[in-house]
Amino acid sequence: MNDTTSREKGGQGAGDFADRPMPLDQRMPRGNLMMAWWAVCSAIFYMVVAAAMARSYGTTNALIGIALTVVCYGVINAVISRYAIRTGLTVALFSRVLFGHLGAMIATLIFFATALYYAVFEGYVMALVLSEWSPSLGMASATLIVVVVGVSLIFGSVQHWLDKFNGVLLPVYIVGMLIAVGMAMAEFGYPSGWLSRVPEGGASPFGWLSTFAYYMGVWVLMMFTFDYARFGRVEDSRFHARVTFGIPFYLMTFVFSGVVGILLDACLPTDGLSEASIVLGLLELMGLGGLALVWVTQSRINTANFYLATVNLEAFVGKLTGLKLNKILAGCLVGGLAYLLMRADVFSYLLAALAYQGVFVVAWVGVALAHILSPEGRLEVDLDADISAFNPVGLAAWALAAIVGIALMLSPSLAGASAPLSFVVAWGIYALGRGLARHGATAA
Repeated sequence: MNDTTSREKGGQGAGDFADRPMPLDQRMPRGNLMMAWWAVCSAIFYMVVAAAMARSYGTTNALIGIALTVVCYGVINAVISRYAIRTGLTVALFSRVLFGHLGAMIATLIFFATALYYAVFEGYVMALVLSEWSPSLGMASATLIVVVVGVSLIFGSVQHWLDKFNGVLLPVYIVGMLIAVGMAMAEFGYPSGWLSRVPEGGASPFGWLSTFAYYMGVWVLMMFTFDYARFGRVEDSRFHARVTFGIPFYLMTFVFSGVVGILLDACLPTDGLSEASIVLGLLELMGLGGLALVWVTQSRINTANFYLATVNLEAFVGKLTGLKLNKILAGCLVGGLAYLLMRADVFSYLLAALAYQGVFVVAWVGVALAHILSPEGRLEVDLDADISAFNPVGLAAWALAAIVGIALMLSPSLAGASAPLSFVVAWGIYALGRGLARHGATAA
C-alpha cells in the first residue's frame, strides 16, 4: 500500500508487520495515509453501479439510496478505523479474535479472493481500453502490461513517492470526469430528463431501499478500511474517522462518481451498461485523453487491490503451511492469478462468486462491529495469549448469518433482503453469545 508497502517488502530489517500489530513508531503521517486510501475512490465500478441503480429504480431512488449508503459507510468505518488504529491489527489478525486462529483462515481467504477479483475487473478495463487504443498491441499483451504495472506499484522505492503522486492524481480524476461529462453533453446534448428518469414499468416506492441493499454488497470496503487504518497514528484517529475513512471519502466515492456515471449513461449512446461500455465511450469521446483518464483512475485503485490481495495471500499461506511467504513472491503469484483470470474470460462466474462472497463479508462486518462495541472490544488484544483453534460464538454467528443470506439470495422475491438480514443475524447472534458467556463467567 504505497509508502507503507515499502516498509513491509520483506525481511525483518524492512519491518514486516503483516503477521503482528503495527508498532506505533511505524505509523504513517495523516496526509500520506489519506492519499493512499483515497486512491480507492476512483473506480469506474462505482460509476457503473450508480448508473445501473438509476436504470433499475429511477434516478431519484438511486440518489436517495446512495445518500443513505454514504451515511452508513461513514459511521461504520469511523468505528472500524478507530479500532484498527488503536490495536494495529489486520483483518487476518482481528479475525483470530473473532473466530479462532484456524477459523480466521476462512476470513483471510475470502478477503484475498475478493481483492483479487476486483483487481481482475479493474485490470480488465485498463487492458480493454489500451487494446482498443492500440489494436496492434492485442488483448494478451495489454493484459500483461496491466498486471506488470499493477504488481510493480506495490513494491520497492516507487512507494516513497506514490502517496504524493496519488494526491496529484485525485484532482486529475475530478477534473477529468467533469471534462468528460462536459464533452458528452457538448457532443450529444444535455439529458434533460436524467434526474426524473424512471424504468419502463415505473419506479418502485422502495427503489431507494433496493439501492441501499445493493451497495451493501460492496462492504468489502470495511475490510479494506481495517487493513489501511492500522497504519494511522493514534493522535490522528479522530481525523481519520471523520475524514480519511468517513463521510467525505464516501461523498467522493459514491455521490460524485455516481452522479458522473448516471450522467454519462444518460448521454453516451450505448446499448448496454457495463464498465466496458463506459470506458469505451470515454475513449471514443476523448481519444488519448480518455485513455489517460481511465489509466489514471484505475491504476490508483488497483494499487489497493493488488496490495490487499498480496497481504492476505501471505497471511493465508503462512497460517496454512507455517511458511513465511516472501512479499515479492506473493505479489507475483497474485499477478499471475489475475492474468490467468483476465485471459480465461470467467467474468460471469466471478460476478456470481462476488455476490455470494458479499454475504460472507456483510456477516463478517456484523460480527466485527458487535465485538468492537462490546465490553471485550475495549480491552487490549493479546495475540500471544492462548487463542483457541475455533471460537464457537464467532463462527456460529458468521456461519448462520451467511446461511440466511445465501438462502434469501436463492429466493427471487427476497434476494434484496439477503445482505441486511445477514448483517442483523450476525450482530444479534454474536452479541447474544458473548452476553451469555459473560453472564456465565460472572455467575461462576
